[in-house]
Amino acid sequence: MSEPQFFITPGAGEKLHALLGYSQAVRIGDRVEISGQGGWNDDIEFPEDLEAEIVQAFDNVERVLAAAGATWADVVSVDSYHLPDDPAYIGERPGRIMAEQFRKRMNGREPIWTELGVAALGAPGMRVEIRVTAIARD
Repeated sequence: MSEPQFFITPGAGEKLHALLGYSQAVRIGDRVEISGQGGWNDDIEFPEDLEAEIVQAFDNVERVLAAAGATWADVVSVDSYHLPDDPAYIGERPGRIMAEQFRKRMNGREPIWTELGVAALGAPGMRVEIRVTAIARD
């Protein structure tokens, strides 16, 4: 078994590592697991618009994957966590935006996906968090 390699991205990744003591990604052999990524900027601020926040979360996932030597095309599993407006239903909009981003970024690859509604996320103002597993191609 390969030794785990841990990765911390510049900006928000460095700030979260210093504040909370965790890494953004781990790679063991060809398997890459990332910590959940929100739609934050490098100052850990969130856009007011939900679509902009989800797109930024996808950008952040891409950045973390790249640090570990992977891309969206390598992703095999996605878990997304959403702060719903209605406690009984995540809503149509988050799922639609997520699906649009999958189609845009994954070049026809269709990972497994679990979409969960949650009562709270890790930062004030945060409405989405995305965590993925990738099998990196060399």
